[in-house]
Amino acid sequence: MSSPRPSLTLTLLQAREAAMAFFRPSLNQHGLTEQQWRIIRILRQQGEMESYQLAQQACILKPSMTGVLARMERDGIVRRWKSEQDQRRVLVCLTEHGHQCFVAMSEGMENNYRRIQEQFGEEKLQQLLGLLDELKQIKP
Repeated sequence: MSSPRPSLTLTLLQAREAAMAFFRPSLNQHGLTEQQWRIIRILRQQGEMESYQLAQQACILKPSMTGVLARMERDGIVRRWKSEQDQRRVLVCLTEHGHQCFVAMSEGMENNYRRIQEQFGEEKLQQLLGLLDELKQIKP
């Protein structure tokens, strides 16, 4: 009997956990969840966007996204509103407080990336990111 092939999905999850170990302390220090930080980063990079697009890019299920955004709005990090053209569309953007949160965390997060790069190597990190981008493009 042949041995089973290594699990791609399990290995990706384990690699994610190894990487997140560098970032969780910073998130905890600022009272943010991983999901909230992903939302802040995406909105900072992309600007205002529809909540369903944000959910897709942040890899957050739509039902979960509603709760996360409600808490972030309560905390003054994001603002949500319905489109005037189509009331079914919900738009989201960072508030000034959300932008300040990003700025306050940026240096620490960049230091975490540097620590990973020092241990893993710049070339290997770039190669990994390239391969993961390619993997994201394949279709079932």
